[in-house]
Amino acid sequence: MATSDKIQHVHFERRATVYLRQSTLKQVVEHRESTARQYALRQRAIDLGWSEDQIDVIDEDLGQSGKSIERREGFQRLAENVAQGRVGAIFALEVSRLARSSADWHQLIELCGLADVVIADEQACYAPRDYNDRLLLGLKGQMSEAELHWMRLQLQGGKLSKARRGELYVRPAPGYVWNAVTRRFCFDPDEQVQRAVRLMFERFRIDGSTGAVLRYFARHGLRMPARAGQSDVLRWIAPSINPVKSILKNPTYTGAYVYGRSEQRAGWFGGKLQRHRVAVEAPEAWKICLRDHHPAYIGWDEFMDNQRKLAANRVNHAVLDQRGAARESSALLQGLAVCGRCGRRMRVHYQGKHEQAQYQCRQLDPGTGQYPFCLNISATRIDAAVSKLFLAAVQPAEVELGLAVVREVERQATDIDRQWSLRLERARYEAQLAERRYKAVDPDNRVVARSLEREWNDNLGEVERLEREHELARDRDKLVLAPEDRAGIMSLARDLPEVWNAGTTTHAERKNLLRMLIRDVSLDLVDVPARQTHVRVLWQTGAVSDLMVDRPAKSAWSTPQPDMLALVAELFAAGKSDEEIAIEVERRGLLAPRRKAWSARSVVDLRLRLGLRRDGRVDPPQRVDGLLPLRRVAVRLGVSTRTVRRWVERGLLVQAGGGRTTRLFCLDDATIRRLEALKSGATSAVGTPPRPARLKEAL
Repeated sequence: MATSDKIQHVHFERRATVYLRQSTLKQVVEHRESTARQYALRQRAIDLGWSEDQIDVIDEDLGQSGKSIERREGFQRLAENVAQGRVGAIFALEVSRLARSSADWHQLIELCGLADVVIADEQACYAPRDYNDRLLLGLKGQMSEAELHWMRLQLQGGKLSKARRGELYVRPAPGYVWNAVTRRFCFDPDEQVQRAVRLMFERFRIDGSTGAVLRYFARHGLRMPARAGQSDVLRWIAPSINPVKSILKNPTYTGAYVYGRSEQRAGWFGGKLQRHRVAVEAPEAWKICLRDHHPAYIGWDEFMDNQRKLAANRVNHAVLDQRGAARESSALLQGLAVCGRCGRRMRVHYQGKHEQAQYQCRQLDPGTGQYPFCLNISATRIDAAVSKLFLAAVQPAEVELGLAVVREVERQATDIDRQWSLRLERARYEAQLAERRYKAVDPDNRVVARSLEREWNDNLGEVERLEREHELARDRDKLVLAPEDRAGIMSLARDLPEVWNAGTTTHAERKNLLRMLIRDVSLDLVDVPARQTHVRVLWQTGAVSDLMVDRPAKSAWSTPQPDMLALVAELFAAGKSDEEIAIEVERRGLLAPRRKAWSARSVVDLRLRLGLRRDGRVDPPQRVDGLLPLRRVAVRLGVSTRTVRRWVERGLLVQAGGGRTTRLFCLDDATIRRLEALKSGATSAVGTPPRPARLKEAL
C-alpha cells in the first residue's frame, strides 16, 4: 500500500504532530544535526498535505530517556491527544524517538490503531490498522528496545573493566582527591580536612556512637567536611549526623577501592512502579572490592568493627545482642538489662515528675493485643549495686593511669586546638586573597572595587569572629593545660569513684565504661526468703557475678490491706486526729508509701480515699443500681486506682455506666473472684507464656 493510500481524507481533518526526543542534554547540545533533522519533519508533514497551522511540534522531551514514560510529559500529552481523536498523523525521526520500551511502544500502536492514526518517519508511512504495518512496527519497537539493552551492556562492560583495575573515576570521599595521572585516590592536601576525618574516626572509637561524635564536634565548635551535592566541591558545614554516618560507612577510608555498593530496584511508590537505589550492606555482595588500593585512614578490621557497632546501636529489643547506643538518660543498665524470666532485652521507662527509672519487660498478649508486664523493676538500687561492683573490679595502677590520662587529655586538647588553628589559617588566607583582589583592580572602576572592598571587609570580620571564638574555646575547654590542671587530673585518676560520681561525668560516659567490662545484666525478682532482686552480671571475659539487692517493702498505699483500712476507719471513728492515727499505724509496723514514717498528710490522703472527711461530709451512699465509681472499686478490692485503670485499659474490667469523667462499674461475685485472682497473680491474664531464658542458659 503506497503512502498516499495510507493517508486518507479523515487524517487531514485532524492535526499532525511532530515528536522530538533525544536521550540527554549533552546530545541536544553536541548532536545538533539530529535535532535539526527532527524539526525538519514539519516540512515533511506539509509536503504530505497538512497546512502549517495544522501541525503541532512536541519538543518537551529533548534531554529525556525513552526507556520509560516517566518524566516524559510530551509523550504523555501525545498519547492523550491520540486517545481523544485529535491527532491524524505522528511524525518521528525513527521508532526509537517515540519509545525504547516495548510496553510503551505497543500501547501507542494500539491507541493509534483504535483512533486510526498513521505513523510516519523520514522514509515511510505506516498504518497501525493494517496488520502487516502493525507487525513491522512491533518488530522495530523490539529492535529499538534491544538496541538500548546492547548499548547499556557495552557501556556497563567498559565501566566494569576499568573498575576491576581500580581506574574508574568515582567521586572522592571527603579526605581524598582523585589523581588523574595515577588514577588513584590520594590524601587531600588540605591538612584541616585530613585532621577532621581522623578526628571523626577517633571519637567514634572512643564514644561508640554517631550521636556522641556529633555532640563532640558541636561542643567544641568544630566543622565537618562534606561534598556539595553530586559535585567534587568540598565545603565546611555545621555538625550533622549524615556526614558522620557516610564517613563511618564508607570502605574507601580503609584504602579499598569499592564499586557496586548500591543497586537499582523497582518498587511501588505513590501508586507508581518506580526504580530507586538501595545500598548493599554486605561486603561480599559488592561487585568489586580492591584492598590496599590507596592510602588508608583506618584498617579494614576497624572498619568492620565500626559496622558492627553501628548495627548494634539500632534499638531492637527483640534481639538479644541489639543493645542500642549509650544515651544520656539516667538508667545505667540501658541496653544491658535482660529479663531473667524470658531472656528479652528490657526497656527503660521513666515515671513520675522525678523521672524515676524502671527496667521493664513487656510481652504482646495475642488474645487482648495489649502488652502486659513480664517484669518491672526499679532501677535506683540496681544501678547503685552494679556501679559498686564495677568500681570494685576496676583497680588501676594509680601512677600509670594518672600519667596515661594526662597524656590523653593533652593529646585531645592539642587536636582540637590544631583544628581551630587550621580554620583560622584558612580564614586569614581568604582575607589576604580578598585584599590582593581589591588592590589589583583599577581604583576608578568603582562598580567592581566596591564589591571587592565589601568582600575584603567581610573576610576580615570573619577572622576576628573566629579569633574570639578560639580564645573562648581555649578558656572553656582547657586546650592548654596549666600545672594545676595536670595536678587535678592526676588526683582524679587516683580516685576513680570520685570521677564516676562527679557531676561533670555524663550518664553516657558511665554507660560506655560499663560496656567495656560488662556484656549483660540479668534481673529477676525473688520473694523468698526476702524481697530481693537477683542480679547476675555477665562480664566480657565470660565470668559471672551474682548479687542480691534488697527491694523496698510493699507500701500499704499501693495495695491497701483490709485490716489496715479497717484500722484507719476505726481510729477515725474514735475521734483520733490525723497525727495520732499516723503514730498508731506506724507503731503497728505498716510503712507509708515512699516515706520512712507515716505523717498526717499521708493519713489525710488515705482518709479521702475511704470517704472519711473531717467536715462532717461523707461520700454519697451506694447507688440504687449497685454501680460503684472507680475509687470505690479500688477500695473494695484493696488495690490502687491506677491498677483499676490498667484493668479497664486492658479490657479486664468493663465500664457499666457513667461517662468519661465519672466511670461506674458493676462488681458481681464472678467479677470480684476474677479480679482477686488477677491481684494475687494466680492467672496468666497478666502475661503470656515466657520464652526460653536464653541468657540464663548461657550463664
